[in-house]
Amino acid sequence: MPSAPTTSDHPINVLLLGSGGREHALGWKLKQSPRCGKLYFAPGNGGTDALGENVDLAFDPVNTKNVDAIDYFCRHHDVSLVVIGPEDPLCGGLADRLAKPGRWVFGPTANAARLEGDKAFSKELMRAAAIPTADAKSFKNHDAALAYAESRELPVVVKAAGLCKGKGVIVTDTAEEAVAAVNEIMGDGGSGGAFGDAGGTVVIEERLEGQEVSVLALVDGTNLFVLDPAQDHKQVGEGDTGPNTGGMGAYCPTPLLSDELRTEIEREVLVRTVDALRRDGVEFKGVLYAGLMLTAGGPKVLEFNTRFGDPECQPLMVRMKGDLLEAMIATCEGTLDAVDLSWDPRVCCCVVMCSGGYPGKYEKGQAITGIDAAETDPDVTVFHAGTTVKRGELVTAGGRVLNVCALGADLKEAQAKANAACAKIAFEGAFYRKDIGSRVM
Repeated sequence: MPSAPTTSDHPINVLLLGSGGREHALGWKLKQSPRCGKLYFAPGNGGTDALGENVDLAFDPVNTKNVDAIDYFCRHHDVSLVVIGPEDPLCGGLADRLAKPGRWVFGPTANAARLEGDKAFSKELMRAAAIPTADAKSFKNHDAALAYAESRELPVVVKAAGLCKGKGVIVTDTAEEAVAAVNEIMGDGGSGGAFGDAGGTVVIEERLEGQEVSVLALVDGTNLFVLDPAQDHKQVGEGDTGPNTGGMGAYCPTPLLSDELRTEIEREVLVRTVDALRRDGVEFKGVLYAGLMLTAGGPKVLEFNTRFGDPECQPLMVRMKGDLLEAMIATCEGTLDAVDLSWDPRVCCCVVMCSGGYPGKYEKGQAITGIDAAETDPDVTVFHAGTTVKRGELVTAGGRVLNVCALGADLKEAQAKANAACAKIAFEGAFYRKDIGSRVM
């Protein structure tokens, strides 16, 4: 495909698809590039319009039928780079359908995004490529899944094979809990589960013990640029208690990975995955994210994502030194080997402020105050996630509302600064975990 204009003085107009904290953070970093021209968000949120323009393309991250509207907008606003933030449109093939001569699309094709969108496929690929992961079996038949769950003597994890926004994973301690998890995901009787079509197939795998880490890499089809490792916190409650969420916070970098471990993960996980896809005729371009468990037997893959993690992206962007726009173009062009990115030596802690009731039912439309006060500390940056502006007032519009990021000389200082900033922000029902990063302190 012919490249978009590459002269160094040519401004690049960018369309960023998505509405969360990840997209706000990516836009914040892209805006720092000297080559960034106009920046558009579809649909964006209550904070992204301070960086560019929120546009109404009737963008639905689950439904890619409005491709013509997005394509029309790009052509009429001279958009040379489209960045797809969420996983649903990637798995639905939006990157494939938006690809045109003279336009870069940052995000993998649907075939490459199957790594995230189909956990059963991902497990099969890992087994075939000798990528370290938990032993697992996949089931489309409800009775067979129940029989297997009942027969297991050791604890298992039950996962919906499809996309569930980080919530389709149930960790169990007993066979009874495993059976209940199968029924919840597939539906009692094999239909109408809690996660809809995403739970039509379940993956039942051995429960691994250890610390979890997130390792993300930019991949241009051949070259990999591994980013600093982060640690996400999924459970809603402090001390890692309660149900899984889309992420309650993250910090970066994590001290859990030595240089030797990072090299091992790059070689035995990331490179093998890209090579396995290539052998099947699939070229991976975009972000490859490995969620790993550091077990006594070495790092093992829990899952793959095929986009920037949320909230791992936010502390990564705060610490990144270099031009994200150029790095994204190089990813699309196959020239990542020429990219120069480095990192602020400080630690960044990101705390997610949530609506009361999340991850269950919650109220929207609660007025938000105190963000300006929180950002009086020059080491604090607040990214919007579930926010919007109504009648001139910033209000809540989702379960995960704000991502409060703070830099510190060490993790303890970064955590303290992030928590202090959160304490200055208020909205009805607001809550957040105060222990992000405490696992390694």
